[in-house]
Amino acid sequence: MNLTDHEPRKTGRTVRVADYIVAVLAAEGVEHVFGVGGANIEDLYDALHRSRDVEGVVAKHEFSATTMADGYARTSNRIGVVAATSGGGALNVIAGLGEAFASRIPLLALVGQPPTTLEGMGAFQDTSGLAGSIDATRLFGEVSVYCARVESPLDLERQLAEALAAARRGGPAVLLLPKDIQQAIGEFPEPPRTVSTAPRTTTTDVTRLAEALRDDYGRITVIAGDEVARAGARTELAELAHVLGARVAVTPDARDVLDPGAPGRLGVTGAMGNPDVVDALQASDVCLLVGTRLPVMARGGLDAVLEKTLVYSVGSAKPYLQACHVPTRDLRATLRGLVTEIGPAASRAPVAQCDPTPIDVPSSGTSGLRYTDAVKALSAVMPAGADVFADAGNTGAAVVHHLPVTAGGRFVVALGMGGMGYTFGAAIGSAFSRGRRTFVIAGDGAFYAHGLEIHTAVEYDVPVTFVVFNNNAHAMCLTREQVYFEGAYTYSRFRPARIAAGVGALFPGLPSHTVDTPVGLADSLRATTDSAGPAVIEVACDADELPPFLPFLPARQPTERSESREGVRR
Repeated sequence: MNLTDHEPRKTGRTVRVADYIVAVLAAEGVEHVFGVGGANIEDLYDALHRSRDVEGVVAKHEFSATTMADGYARTSNRIGVVAATSGGGALNVIAGLGEAFASRIPLLALVGQPPTTLEGMGAFQDTSGLAGSIDATRLFGEVSVYCARVESPLDLERQLAEALAAARRGGPAVLLLPKDIQQAIGEFPEPPRTVSTAPRTTTTDVTRLAEALRDDYGRITVIAGDEVARAGARTELAELAHVLGARVAVTPDARDVLDPGAPGRLGVTGAMGNPDVVDALQASDVCLLVGTRLPVMARGGLDAVLEKTLVYSVGSAKPYLQACHVPTRDLRATLRGLVTEIGPAASRAPVAQCDPTPIDVPSSGTSGLRYTDAVKALSAVMPAGADVFADAGNTGAAVVHHLPVTAGGRFVVALGMGGMGYTFGAAIGSAFSRGRRTFVIAGDGAFYAHGLEIHTAVEYDVPVTFVVFNNNAHAMCLTREQVYFEGAYTYSRFRPARIAAGVGALFPGLPSHTVDTPVGLADSLRATTDSAGPAVIEVACDADELPPFLPFLPARQPTERSESREGVRR
């Protein structure tokens, strides 16, 4: 197929469709495409091979390739790109896109398809929707903000531009690319360098919100979400908190948006959060949400107090609870505008600096390294600027609650879908983007799901330290069995395994350590942090230890501090 056989178009250069796609990605600022090869995507990989600007990174599984693109996007403020072949490869992408869709992460998925001439003709891995085959357009349409099948090279320029624009607005976009379309030769314009044209918050919206916040409502509590970090708006958030005289809490996925020593720091909200947040909201008249929709994991335990509080919100999407919302696609500029409109902080009392109160977790009384002690050992030797990716589960709850974030570092926990093993790919993608030491903190269940993506880190020699908490169990499932079903049975304990020894034997030369004491963990971290490539540290811990996760713990009684604060509410 050749574009010159069709109607004339504006003058450009004659190239393969696959080469044009890669050129557009380069113009977009994309430097890496993550994926797994196959017959119906190999032409795109050939184009990546020929490109001087975009590198193809081959993963071991398409889910992890998608999370690599996700991690790349979360920490670089660029679009992450995943490429997969048809059939099972395409289907493996869907779980990763579900996380990106729920968390509004800008991704582009390029999914190969059988040639158009074989659609509905019994083609291997046909997902055209014809002749009783799976309809990939409908399937991917449910986990994306844009999905299109490219049926002609004449449509590609428009559809690729639409897909990228949709991804920039927040969420994954999907292009289904038949093999013969990728191979087609056509005349395309020179890809323009991307200039954002996203609508911004109107001046009127900012002025009205500033006026509302500036009025004498009494105490203000700010709850900040991960959009702040992705927008690079940490400084603006701190300035806004200062002019408002507000205390600041962060959602579990936003540990990195506030400096550890910031005045008024309340800690984390939600099911794995700090009790100070509830106390502060009880003593406040206004709650300002910044860059968060406040889903259940972030607002657990807060619903009752928020019902009695006036709630404002600023961010890319309306929150899940009732609030006066100001939409923005440029959070940094909007916060800067609010600071200017609100004016000096002279009339606000200074906010004291204090450490958030931790959740009191009873001791299990059994063997193994406790979560709290392990996280303290991690924090003691974590290098400045380190990026941390925490997987879901009991381990993730402990890390979210206890681990401080180093200055300049990112902290990511994927709570959109909470897919086990997300971190193994996501940290690799982030390391490609940021070029710095990145830490995975995950449980053994997550390792069994997608931990062999360590092979990709070894293959590309990326600086990722994989810290695997091994309690030989699906620990959160085990905890639920004990708390909700009296521990009468378990499906969740595993036969003991030596993960570090096994990985070390599988990948000769890979630094790998097993530790069961805080000192041993700290020593192993010091020994591997300065290495150039990946490393694995297995932490032997206790499956029966309760995590700092409020639904599993006895109901908290009001503290003296919260009771005394109630008296100052207006």
